[in-house]
Amino acid sequence: MAARTSPTERQRRLGSELRRMRTSADVSAEFAAGLLGVDRGKISNIEAGTRPISPDRLRTLACNCDCNDEKYVNALVEMAQPRGRGWWERYRGTLPQGLLDIAELEAYALRMQAAYSMHIPGLLQTSDHALALFRVVIPQLPEHEVALRLAHRVERQEVLNGDTSPPYTGIVHEAALRMQFGGRAVARAQLDHLLERSEQPNVTLLVIPFEAGAFPGAGQTVLYAEGPVPQLDTVQIDNSHGPVFVHSDTQLSKYRAHLDWMEGIALSPDRSRDFIHNIARQL
Repeated sequence: MAARTSPTERQRRLGSELRRMRTSADVSAEFAAGLLGVDRGKISNIEAGTRPISPDRLRTLACNCDCNDEKYVNALVEMAQPRGRGWWERYRGTLPQGLLDIAELEAYALRMQAAYSMHIPGLLQTSDHALALFRVVIPQLPEHEVALRLAHRVERQEVLNGDTSPPYTGIVHEAALRMQFGGRAVARAQLDHLLERSEQPNVTLLVIPFEAGAFPGAGQTVLYAEGPVPQLDTVQIDNSHGPVFVHSDTQLSKYRAHLDWMEGIALSPDRSRDFIHNIARQL
């Protein structure tokens, strides 16, 4: 199997899980190399995500690392299976890798929770709202870059459409709802779009009003994507330099607590829709 020059976040995650499995069992890289019939350097490459591993070799490694969690091993084998190119691969070489990794994460998530304080969730944005954001990036993007990001954003949103779309919970602060990115007309259309999206059976929209007060992680943008087993959950956080992906047990536990707290203080889905409708009427 050929080595990869630029592994995706999903490929790096698989390698990270294999490294954790090996080191937790106190199995040396040299032993693993002999077990799988490869040289020591290939073990490092597999664990870095730059070289694939066959399902049979993965199961052999898991067995010799005394990993008896069948669901976890099966999920890793599924990650290791060769797949066709995802739609996001069309943007490779034209958009930052991090944007492609977000699309891939969403495509494989079984359930998603997102919390936004100052922005509307990307999967729920209108094209005009997204354009208003893409045009205030520093340094300023040329128009062809803006067009690429918009096309990518629109294709990402398709993950919520269809009979097999994952459940999605969006937690949005009142501050984000009152931002008039693109002007009053664009803001009003964005709120109407949120109301329309919230009627989808797989979409739950919750609003945190100003009066709810403080909550952990205020100001942070968080996406919690559930994998086939809890060990493979992932948190994606936005920052000015691109997305950050975290998946340690401690971080996953922390962000689950964050989202539970935020859901606890948010308005119910029906009250959230009424709240959004009232803001839209004021515009």
